[in-house]
Amino acid sequence: MAWTYLFFAGLFEIGWAIGLKYTHGFTRLLPTVLTVGSMAVSLGLLGLALKSLPLGTAYAIWTGIGTIGTAILGIVLFGEPATALRLACVGLIVAGIVGLKLVS
Repeated sequence: MAWTYLFFAGLFEIGWAIGLKYTHGFTRLLPTVLTVGSMAVSLGLLGLALKSLPLGTAYAIWTGIGTIGTAILGIVLFGEPATALRLACVGLIVAGIVGLKLVS
């Protein structure tokens, strides 16, 4: 169950990272409320995952999921560059997540 908590914690991390863009510096109420809510859910799920997963592994995977999702959505939603080098670096993060899952 801890891995499921961690996966969803990572998804909510993507949600709050993207949500920050839509808050316009926390000046828009609904995006701000949704972003803060996503932060709370993400941290809560991470805390549940940490009951049985090693801290370093869980934190690295949590931030990795957030990084990958945020980078991809930045490309799709905000027109950020999708250069080969950038995508290769995202691929390295994926490889790191898979590696940590395999050894944990």
